[in-house]
Amino acid sequence: MLESRHKKLILKQIHMKRIYFFLVPISFFLVVAMVIAAKEAHMQLISPAFEDGGRIPLKYVMPAAGGKNLSPPLTWSEEPKGTKSFALLCVDPHPVAQNWVHWMVINIPADIHHLEEGASGHAMPPGAKELKNSFGFVGYGGPQPPPGTGDHPYVFTIFALDIEKLDLPEDINLKGFQKAISPHILAKGQLTGYFGR
Repeated sequence: MLESRHKKLILKQIHMKRIYFFLVPISFFLVVAMVIAAKEAHMQLISPAFEDGGRIPLKYVMPAAGGKNLSPPLTWSEEPKGTKSFALLCVDPHPVAQNWVHWMVINIPADIHHLEEGASGHAMPPGAKELKNSFGFVGYGGPQPPPGTGDHPYVFTIFALDIEKLDLPEDINLKGFQKAISPHILAKGQLTGYFGR
């Protein structure tokens, strides 16, 4: 009788160990999933000038393409707690453009959620720093796709960062920009406009 109880106790202990070793990896993967989800938190980025997936109005493109090169108005929201600054990026990932940088901005204060039309170079928030674009000058450079290459997507991305200030050189390239902000991203939001000629 005693031996039978002892065997049952051993079997129960073995069963509990199996459950434990099964639950530990599951718990680990759940924690990892939560961290990844937090890193990929979604913000909202909109513009009164064009809808997501819509055509970018002519005044926001480069003069060589018939425009005035005004930076478009942008508004963002839904950043997570702990956001200490924002960074802004606009690139053209079209195969012809190969991630041509149109706008890079860092150190936008955490209490700023809007950029007025034409803000680049004229009315940026105090502390915000505009970097060089692929055209070679500082600030916003609008669409100027080669004729006959179809509509190009211009992807605007706002990043919520856990750092108040980044010390980056004005002429940093896209890869350097992405490497610098990557460890600090809490969330991001995107808006894509199209333009072709």
